[in-house]
Amino acid sequence: MADDESTRAARLLEAQAKAERLFAEIERRRLVAPGEGERAVSDRVRDLANELFGTTRHWHKRIVRSGPNTLKPYRENPPDRVIGTDDIVFADFGPIFEEYEADFGRTFVLGDDPVKRRLRDDLPEVFAAGRRFFEADPRITGKQLYAEVERLATEAGWELGGWHAGHLVGEFPHEKIDGADTESYIAPANDTPLRRTDKAGRACHWILEIHLVDRGREFGGFYEELLTL
Repeated sequence: MADDESTRAARLLEAQAKAERLFAEIERRRLVAPGEGERAVSDRVRDLANELFGTTRHWHKRIVRSGPNTLKPYRENPPDRVIGTDDIVFADFGPIFEEYEADFGRTFVLGDDPVKRRLRDDLPEVFAAGRRFFEADPRITGKQLYAEVERLATEAGWELGGWHAGHLVGEFPHEKIDGADTESYIAPANDTPLRRTDKAGRACHWILEIHLVDRGREFGGFYEELLTL
């Protein structure tokens, strides 16, 4: 029997809280460190999630990217890279906690590069401004929110790194999302309201993704979490 809406919301928030704890432990244990390969760090995060929560599944591929690899959108698979001493790194993980999906991304800066630090610090600011824009309009569409996030990125001096700025999230596996189903994304082609029900009559919940890039300096950063709760 499917969970009711209040239970679904609570379970999604619980899943995100666990993801936040996981990322806090990544930082505390300094798993993102110079001289480490991206794939090795990803494997250590996977093992850490299993240690903390018994998590053995992730609903999308685990991503750790550094330096110029941070320019690449989700669907690309750049070659493994060793993290440098003055690098920027982002991690994007989708662990499954008690059959509910989390999707959480954060950016780490190693060293004192002021532009990389500014990018890291701008990411949550753009996210927060995007969320305020979403909350102000009960009928907002994916197209409208994407346009606002793109405007916010430009205003801050960056570009958006991908073709969308978020997607559906829910029980695993959530309603199928793919490139052909634009209604599953916060994207320019999605003219449908984000506040709606899915085919099973459940409230749609969304992840907001902020992928900001500086193509001239060849690096980017990433920040994502729940938008709708």
